[in-house]
Amino acid sequence: MSVKPIIALDADGVLLDYSLAYASVWERAFGRRPLERDKDAYSPLDRWAVEFLEGERLAALRACMDEQFWSSIQPLNLAVEACHRLHDAGYELVCVSALARQFEGARLRNLRDEGFPIERVIATGRSAERRSPKADAIEQLAPLVFVDDFLPYFRGIAPNVHRALICRGLNGTPNVGPELDEIHSSHGDLWQFSGWMLDPGRTLGSRD
Repeated sequence: MSVKPIIALDADGVLLDYSLAYASVWERAFGRRPLERDKDAYSPLDRWAVEFLEGERLAALRACMDEQFWSSIQPLNLAVEACHRLHDAGYELVCVSALARQFEGARLRNLRDEGFPIERVIATGRSAERRSPKADAIEQLAPLVFVDDFLPYFRGIAPNVHRALICRGLNGTPNVGPELDEIHSSHGDLWQFSGWMLDPGRTLGSRD
């Protein structure tokens, strides 16, 4: 039986619209939907007119980021379609997310309910270390390509894995600096990446 080449995909900001979902969870926690301040902001804290939280109000927001929240985030535009054309081209898609492991099942249900051709989610949790919390999972998966929208999550990724950066939300983006030199290709969204990936003229592992 042939083994399909793997493409590892981040969830929030690549497959799913976490920034939009943040406004909904804010409304759920505090009873009002925040106004949009900057639609081109990278962080939802900059996109929405919300205040910095701490103490009881922060705990109230986090309490609403429960199983229901993590299983009901909307897909980004054309993300489902992008995944289907990669899947139909013979790639296995695996979601690698820096999410608490207790919500791994909720994330998979979310993706399946939205029609993504993804059967596996690896929730890595977050880490205070400089090395990406996803590095161990990527090492074990040995994918052909790793796609993420957060530059620091490429730290420690093996050099033989093609590193594809989704460059969204340019206002306040953390995707700047010398580490960009280690990225092989950059794309506006997953649909653009899928078109590039299926172009017979592209070369993996080289800067495009």
